[in-house]
Amino acid sequence: MQKYDVVIIGGGVVGCATARELTRYKLRVALFEGAPDICSGQSKANTAIVHAGFDAKPGTDKARFNVIGNAMFDTLARELDVHFERNGSIVLAFSDEGIPELEKLVWRGVANGVKGLRVIRAEELRNLEPNVSAKAVAALFAPSGGIVSPYELTFAYAENAVKNGAAVFREAPVTDVRRDGRGGYLVRAGGRECAARAVVNCAGVHADEINNRVSAERIGITPRRGEYHIVDKSYGKLFKSAIFQLPTAMGKGVLVARTVEDTILLGPTAEDIPDREDKSTTAGGLAKVLERAALTWEDIPRRGFITTFSGIRAHCDKDDFVLGEPGDAPLFFNAAGIESPGLTAAPAIAVYLAESVAQRLRAAENPAFDPVRKAIPAFRTMDADERAAAIAKNPDYAKIVCRCENVSEAEIRECIRRPVGARSVDGVKFRARAGMGRCQSGFCLTRVMEILAEELGVPETEITKSGGGSYLVSGRIFGEEEGGRA
Repeated sequence: MQKYDVVIIGGGVVGCATARELTRYKLRVALFEGAPDICSGQSKANTAIVHAGFDAKPGTDKARFNVIGNAMFDTLARELDVHFERNGSIVLAFSDEGIPELEKLVWRGVANGVKGLRVIRAEELRNLEPNVSAKAVAALFAPSGGIVSPYELTFAYAENAVKNGAAVFREAPVTDVRRDGRGGYLVRAGGRECAARAVVNCAGVHADEINNRVSAERIGITPRRGEYHIVDKSYGKLFKSAIFQLPTAMGKGVLVARTVEDTILLGPTAEDIPDREDKSTTAGGLAKVLERAALTWEDIPRRGFITTFSGIRAHCDKDDFVLGEPGDAPLFFNAAGIESPGLTAAPAIAVYLAESVAQRLRAAENPAFDPVRKAIPAFRTMDADERAAAIAKNPDYAKIVCRCENVSEAEIRECIRRPVGARSVDGVKFRARAGMGRCQSGFCLTRVMEILAEELGVPETEITKSGGGSYLVSGRIFGEEEGGRA
C-alpha cells in the first residue's frame, strides 16, 4: 500500500493549486482525478474572469478569498508564465433606477476591501467601451478585474506541483474514503488503496459526497449548469473589459467577456439540474444567452459564432465556500462549494489549505521548492526574429498543424511530453490551442491524432477526443491494421 502525507481529491484549479502549495513543505503529496485529464470540470468551463470582489456578501469566505486571490495574480502569472490581464470589469445599468444598485455594489466592494470602484456615466462608459449598447446609462467600473485562461492556469499549477515532487494520477476516481483507526485515512482511487495522514477534498460537484463519507456535518451540492456561446477572435478587439449587467425585468443578466485569447464569451445561464455530469447545451438555454447578451451588444455577429459549451457549477447549500476541517473529521480538509468567484479565489484558498495542513502535520518548509514554471513558447505570439530562432532550435516549429490558431508541431509534441501532459485530442486542444479556432479541428484533427499516436506509442485507433470511450476512429480501411477494436 502506497503511503502519502496528503492525498488531494480532485484535479481542478483548486486541487492543482493546493498540490503546488503543499510542495512548499516536506510532504509526500498525491492528487487523484477521476476524469481522463485534469481540469475537466468547472475549472475548464467558466467565464475565465478574475473578479474584483464587489459582488460577494461582506464577511463571507467568498468575499475574503476573492479579494486576496485577486491580488495574487500578478505574481502568480509571472511565476507560472500564464496569460493574465487586468482589463477591468464593468456592470451596466440600463435605467436611472439602476444607479442606486450600482452604488450599493460600490459600498459592498469597499466593505470587502476592493479599491478603485466608482460609478461612471454614459459618456465615460462610451469612452471606455464604445461598442456597448446605447441603452446603458451608467456603469460600475472596477479596474482591478481581470481575465486569465483557467485551463492554462490549472495545467501550470499541476506541472509545477510535479516538478516539486507531487504525484498526479488521472482516471483515478475516488470510490472510498474512510478513517484508518490511527488518526489518518484510507483512500481507494482508480482501483488502488493508499494511506494518507491528511486528505484535502477538492472534488467539485462531488465534494459533498466525499465529505459526507467521513463527517456528520453534511454538505449538499446542487449542480448548476451554465451555457455559453463563443465568438471568434476576429471580434475580440470590440471590447476591453468583462461586461456584466444588473438584473432587469428579463431576469439576471449574462456577461460579454473577452478572453486572453481574444475570443468573446457570451453567458452563462444558471439552471439547477439533477445530473452532475450533464454538460449538454440546449436550444432554449443558448437562445436565452443571446436574448440577454443583446442588451450589452446590440448587433451580435452570429456569423462569428465558433462553438457553444456548458459548465457545471458546484452550488453549495451553505451559499458560501466550505473550507477547512469539519469538527468531527480531523485532518480532513474541505474545499467544497467552490463556485464563482472560485477561479479568482483559488490561489488564496490553496495557500490557506496548504498552510493549514502543514501546520497540523508540523511539516518543515521545503528549501528546494521552485515556484517557476515556463510555458511552451507559442509560435502565434512570436515576432519574425523569434520565429526564426525557434525554428533554428527546433525545426518542428516550421510545421504549422493548426492554421486557425497558428499552432506548430513543436508545441503539440511538447504539450504531450510535459508532466501531466496531453493524452487526447482535447488535451492537446486546451494545452496548445490546436483545434480552438474558427474551424474547430476541421483541418488539424488528423495530424493531431497522428502526433498523439506517435508520442504515446499507440495506434491511432486508440486516440480519443477526451478519454474514456470517446474514440475518433474504429479501424483502417486500407493498410495492415484492419478491423480496429472489437
